[in-house]
Amino acid sequence: MTTITETMARDHRHCDEFFAEAEELISQGDWEQGRAKFNEFRDATENHFSMEEGILFPKFEQRTGQTMGPTQMMRMEHTQMRQLLADMEAAVTHEDDERYLGLSETMMMVMQQHNMKEEQMLYPMTDQVFAGDAEATLQEMKML
Repeated sequence: MTTITETMARDHRHCDEFFAEAEELISQGDWEQGRAKFNEFRDATENHFSMEEGILFPKFEQRTGQTMGPTQMMRMEHTQMRQLLADMEAAVTHEDDERYLGLSETMMMVMQQHNMKEEQMLYPMTDQVFAGDAEATLQEMKML
């Protein structure tokens, strides 16, 4: 049986790969490929957030009655990361590698802390709450 923790952690790694590739390309001055890889990172990250905010978090909140707990904190962090993504996109548009790489460092720290909280606390909680329904929830998230 596939767990929410395994699936969503794998999705984190997928986003991390795009992020690292974009940073490497931009640091080398390859704006064309760096821009394309950044766009892949941005889109994968937004898709991940959408699965959580559109399906996983509301279902978790409905089942647990917790609306001001960990899911609220994760949403706040998503907002912070979305702002960083917008700032990074502006840096890419202006081909400002110094700004991009500085924002990239901040994004890396925020993502690492955020992903650790999800993978070590929230996702295991969702696996417990959903138990036998985890696969159906994951399928619903993939359809989003």
